[in-house]
Amino acid sequence: MIDVKAELESWIAGGLAAVAPAPAGAAVSLERPKQRQHGDYASNAALQLAKAARRNPRELAQAVIAALPPSPWVAKTEIAGAGFINIFVSPAARQAVLARITAERERFGRGSARAGERVMVEFVSANPTGPLHVGHGRQAALGDAISNLLQWQGADVSREFYYNDAGVQIQNLAISVRARAQEILGEHTTFPEDGYRGEYIREVAQRYLDEVGHDLGDIEVIRHFAVAALRREQDLDLKAFGVAFDHYYLESSLYTSGRVDATVERLTASGHTYTQEGALWLRTTDYGDDKDRVMRKSDGGFTYFVPDVAYHVTKWERGFGTAINVQGSDHHSTVVRVRAGLQAVGLGVPPGYPDYVLHKMVTVMKGGEEVKISKRAGSYVTLRDLLDEVGRDAVRFFLVSRKADSEFTFDIDLARAQTEENPVYYVQYAHARVCSVMRQAGVAPADALAAFADADCALLTSPYEETLLSRLADLPDELAAAARELAPHAVTFYLKELAADFHSYYNAERFLIDDLPRRRARLLLAAAAGQAIRNGLAVLGIVAPEAM
Repeated sequence: MIDVKAELESWIAGGLAAVAPAPAGAAVSLERPKQRQHGDYASNAALQLAKAARRNPRELAQAVIAALPPSPWVAKTEIAGAGFINIFVSPAARQAVLARITAERERFGRGSARAGERVMVEFVSANPTGPLHVGHGRQAALGDAISNLLQWQGADVSREFYYNDAGVQIQNLAISVRARAQEILGEHTTFPEDGYRGEYIREVAQRYLDEVGHDLGDIEVIRHFAVAALRREQDLDLKAFGVAFDHYYLESSLYTSGRVDATVERLTASGHTYTQEGALWLRTTDYGDDKDRVMRKSDGGFTYFVPDVAYHVTKWERGFGTAINVQGSDHHSTVVRVRAGLQAVGLGVPPGYPDYVLHKMVTVMKGGEEVKISKRAGSYVTLRDLLDEVGRDAVRFFLVSRKADSEFTFDIDLARAQTEENPVYYVQYAHARVCSVMRQAGVAPADALAAFADADCALLTSPYEETLLSRLADLPDELAAAARELAPHAVTFYLKELAADFHSYYNAERFLIDDLPRRRARLLLAAAAGQAIRNGLAVLGIVAPEAM
């Protein structure tokens, strides 16, 4: 089907080639002007190429326009500012998106920019020491949406969860469960000062006593049971959230398989390590760190970034040329040292590997007050708490609705509200309205695009229709940009704008009118809007309801 923007980019490129051949690798791209009076698309190609062509940018833009042949997609062109070329498209160009949506349906918005690229997206990766908290929920929503965006651009994406099932925190978990089990049995015990105190620990302890028995002498048996129990609980929370992983990787396996030792040997052989005061150090300053880092302490134990390096070596060796980690902003300090270790290991890992999306934490509000604790977790709000309060769709939409590195306040009252102030309700209601219109027209919503495919789109010329058509045409570019920038919040912005355009159209015009040709054209436009909303919500892992 016709991609009008691509056609126009090729058209401008042809005009440029006639007057100022572009350097190798240069490409013409069009952007939407911020103000509609500046046209439908704008190109700054004349400004970019003016220096190489040794010409004034505005004069070059005039020469390009003079060299352009007539196009059925263009009503007129103008030169603005220092040399921008503004393009005003023809009605046929604006209406062409309907034929594309009708043909592509659920594929509308997909691209091939990352076809053949193997990508690992690691997210959540929570310690199996308790229920998932709202920060993990933000990671889950971000990671899943980023994975979907990359898949929509053709990438072969693998979702991975890394379980930190080794180390001090897991030992504390086991000791905490044993202490609670002893309390349940009426034995005198002292609860560890840095133990886990949520009610869920007592629940795990009771299950241990019921399923394993009252012998609490083997702390390793308790540790394995507690980790497995909490992993199951986290898996259930993620299932309720609609998030699934392709692979789970255990930190403990890095030790049992010898990968940590092998990584240390590689780093030592690379010549980037040294021994000082009985400890083994890595010269991370060779790779931009502010100071060198200890790898193996004088007591023989490894510092926490060493297994991280070993783990990322496995990603590279498994063939993932792109790796993206979605983590909390508290991991900021590990970025440089993990990348440094990967470069020093001598496998040809590039300097920016892996990519990081670091998110800030979430403040939960209800009734105008901050909610800080959960009855089960004891010290934090869990993902399950939010799901029980407002449902999966609202949680997913809200948690990706801001840039990952911005603070976010989750307002439970807003997420429950059935008003246009609630963005997810507003977007889903637009889709439900489309479906309602189709049912009133006697057509099943799923069949609407096919039912009106032969409508006369030339009748769609009102300002509301032009605005909605332009918005629909932007979906592929919006999704491509969000994938490039790992920014699913951009999809929520687009969906809110699309919903606003449809609601305005719905309130301004009638669909079921006596003028049959115009009626069919309007119904086709409404059906196309519904398809675009469905596709955008699908990227975010959110349902598009047919009734509300």
